[in-house]
Amino acid sequence: MSLPHIHSFGFTCCNAEAIANFLESHLGFERRECIEIDGGAYAALLRLNGSQLKLIRLALGSEQLELLQVVNLGPGIRPGRSIPTDSRSTDLWFQHICIVVSDLKQAAAPIQTLIARGEITTISSAPQTLPSWNTAAAGIQAFKCHDPEGHCLELLQFPADKGEPRWHQTGSDSPCLGIDHSAIGNADTERSARFYEGLLGLRLGGDGVNSGPEQDGLDGLEETRVRITSHRCPEGPGIECLNYQSPSGGRLLPADQSAADLAHWQVRLELSDLEAIAANVDAAGGSCVSDGVLDLEPNQATRLGFRRALQVRDPDGHQLQLITR
Repeated sequence: MSLPHIHSFGFTCCNAEAIANFLESHLGFERRECIEIDGGAYAALLRLNGSQLKLIRLALGSEQLELLQVVNLGPGIRPGRSIPTDSRSTDLWFQHICIVVSDLKQAAAPIQTLIARGEITTISSAPQTLPSWNTAAAGIQAFKCHDPEGHCLELLQFPADKGEPRWHQTGSDSPCLGIDHSAIGNADTERSARFYEGLLGLRLGGDGVNSGPEQDGLDGLEETRVRITSHRCPEGPGIECLNYQSPSGGRLLPADQSAADLAHWQVRLELSDLEAIAANVDAAGGSCVSDGVLDLEPNQATRLGFRRALQVRDPDGHQLQLITR
């Protein structure tokens, strides 16, 4: 696999088993493994020193999602906070995974049933088809919702002339095919590009502006205007930066947000030179979360599948876990 490469996406849960069951039952994810961590280097990597953690790994197509649950907090660690109920896409803590589907109507039906029952909440007013004037996105169909704990998910169907070839292969039993990217709120597109491309080595995948009633319906906002800039790895999924120019009022990611908070997401990215990243992360507008590059204990390295890691924040505070095998 060419580097950089996204190893997995993940977020923190109050009840990882319940969220895993939701994803399996309604969105086609497959359970892979459950890993229990009792303190050590991995907990220190997340600044949850001494905490007991549970990681549930699920797969969808070729991509992996990792659910983190803090089972017991280490000494002096603040309890995790819920996702603010008034969160909007314009807030800079916003992040979601984009689940590519072969048939949006089929994939969204069980989700809409849960919404009608009040078991989860929606973001989009209804599935949207992006308009023909928007050349880069014309014909894309999408729908956004929350999982039972408030994490944001997007279902997206590419038209025949867009998306990677793998999204147009036939033969899958499920309409849910895989994860194309994680989208994150950002305040300064050029600053984010210096971080993701200049520091981490991703490439520009696309850059455009979405607006109009379809985008309003997709985001649950009014007079929406969002600049969408894609940063891609040589292969596999990427990271998409969402710079909301309108409406205004998006809030900053809290400076004290931690991996125990349910609004915590992370992208695990495999790279080749973690020391160089650590030395240059501040100059690129980011910051280190961990105390430099950490070597995992052999038992943790075996179970997690990597031996060294560095936890960082991007310029807007989103966390990434940079690893080498």
